[in-house]
Amino acid sequence: MEEPAMGTRGDPGFARVYASPAVRKVARELGVDLTRVRGTGRKARILKEDVEGFVKAELAGSRSGGAIQADLPVIDFSKFGEIERQPLTRIQKISGPALQRSWLTIPHVTQHDQADVTELEAFRQEHKAKAKEQGFSLTPLAFVMKAVIASLREFPRVNSSLDADGEHLVVKRYFHLGVAVDTLDGLVVPVIRDVDRKGIFELARELAEVSAQARERKLKPAQVHGASFTISSLGGIGGTFFTPIVNWPEVAILGVSRSQLQPVWNGESFEPRLVLPLSLSYDHRVIDGAMAVRFTTHLSGVLSDIRKLVL
Repeated sequence: MEEPAMGTRGDPGFARVYASPAVRKVARELGVDLTRVRGTGRKARILKEDVEGFVKAELAGSRSGGAIQADLPVIDFSKFGEIERQPLTRIQKISGPALQRSWLTIPHVTQHDQADVTELEAFRQEHKAKAKEQGFSLTPLAFVMKAVIASLREFPRVNSSLDADGEHLVVKRYFHLGVAVDTLDGLVVPVIRDVDRKGIFELARELAEVSAQARERKLKPAQVHGASFTISSLGGIGGTFFTPIVNWPEVAILGVSRSQLQPVWNGESFEPRLVLPLSLSYDHRVIDGAMAVRFTTHLSGVLSDIRKLVL
């Protein structure tokens, strides 16, 4: 069940607004109070475009999510040289306001860590041929997802949302993971549900399926809503560490970069070990630095010894 949008709890007017369930869902995802939106549909029905327009107007105004936004001057870049105006993709137009809202309303902090995944990678190599025979790739991300669930169980506050009243946490007992997928139109975040109930092979297969659907623009609306935690993996591209933006109303997001061989001291000599960079961005109103470090330390430990996944 999705959390009510900010500013709608206890407001009887929200229940009486003229809008379809789909539009109400979009409003909740974007944190929009529908009682403040002017409908342009028949008989003043509120349309999806009205909600998106309201968000854009709020971000363009002087106030967005309680944060002051300065008026920016219009710059004619053509006077400096040749330019080309390119339209934003549909995904960028939709995700842009949501990202800006998250950045402005959530006090972000990012904790960086590393995990020794040498044994995990050896195990994956042993079993990837069997997965290929079944028509999908056994990617490292499937293992990361299972390890994340183990850490979320240990630190349930990371699998929560800040309640609309600002005085309570909504701790989720379900484990639905959003996974960022790179497409030609931009990042899309399909949701893999009940990750705690699925095995590595099942997750790898589902990841392959939803990633293909995302790139082919075949995802259904229900497939991109309801995540309790998000993973953004750039391992297939490169990089070391980065600062992913928390996907409101979640309170944390894990960034995964490309693993690299590094010399690690074993007490007697240096030996080559495969090290995976991790970046946890979190809402500092809900998670403090000590909890963030404990979370990434626990996650690193699980990834370093995948036998812990069965405990």
